[in-house]
Amino acid sequence: MAIISIVFPLLFMAVLGYILTTRSVFSKEQIGGISLFTFYLCIPAFLFINMYQADLNKSFNINALISFYLPVLVAYGIGFLLFYFVRRGHQQRIGNSAAYGLGCSYSNTILVGLPIIVGALGQEMMGNVFIIITFHSALLFSLTFILALSRNKAEFKAGPFIKGIVFNPIVMSISLGLAFNLLQIPLADNLASGIDLLSQPALACALFVLGANLSFYKIAKDWKLAIMASLVKLIFLPALVYALGSMFRLEANLLAVLVLLSASPLGINAYLVAMQVQAQQAVIASTVVLSTALCVFTMSFWLSVLL
Repeated sequence: MAIISIVFPLLFMAVLGYILTTRSVFSKEQIGGISLFTFYLCIPAFLFINMYQADLNKSFNINALISFYLPVLVAYGIGFLLFYFVRRGHQQRIGNSAAYGLGCSYSNTILVGLPIIVGALGQEMMGNVFIIITFHSALLFSLTFILALSRNKAEFKAGPFIKGIVFNPIVMSISLGLAFNLLQIPLADNLASGIDLLSQPALACALFVLGANLSFYKIAKDWKLAIMASLVKLIFLPALVYALGSMFRLEANLLAVLVLLSASPLGINAYLVAMQVQAQQAVIASTVVLSTALCVFTMSFWLSVLL
């Protein structure tokens, strides 16, 4: 399959969202409404119905989990140390290094990774995708909060944080789909058709919203830090996943899923976490923009290697 045939439709939707928003066809409030519809209805419906229909016997693979999450933690650690030594001599806070580590390791699995995997490998790989990404946000966000707020325990409230993770629409929809699948709970045909209809615009809306949101962020003065984080995120991390997955002799399509997920650009949620811990918001926002723009080229490279 030609790489351009996979990348172009995704790029088209993101660029369309960016252009229409910068030209004020859609306001920030209107994009906010589309975002709510997308992330609280369409994407959860998409994740639930695909997890419900997934063949779990072919999805769970402990070597695949190690091949994805070990490199993610390594990239986080490298980002943490990289920021610490680059900014040595400046006023240093663990929170700054923790936020930068998140910027080097957190992938936009839903808005970018998922559409590319569907386009390149088809719907049959969805079960593998969901098993991999179920703990993605919980792991990296928890690590960042714990490190960033370790010196001020009064700022970290475990209850609201755990509630936010458990009741996150992404986590809930995948968990419910998994439970219904494992327990073999039947869905009424009309209900299943309704959920399927609601799920259909999920990927297109997600890409449109991604492009629109990029128009709200600007490249900060610390663009060198953003470039370093983008290189770790888009090149080093997927290369490490590829090497470890190859060492475990993972099946080709499964290896492709892992690499493409890890090669996705930095997700916008990392910026929200940086705001919560009040650390490196400008750098993380710049990394979101840069890594998303650069991933057009790096994703094309990884697709050419994997397919």
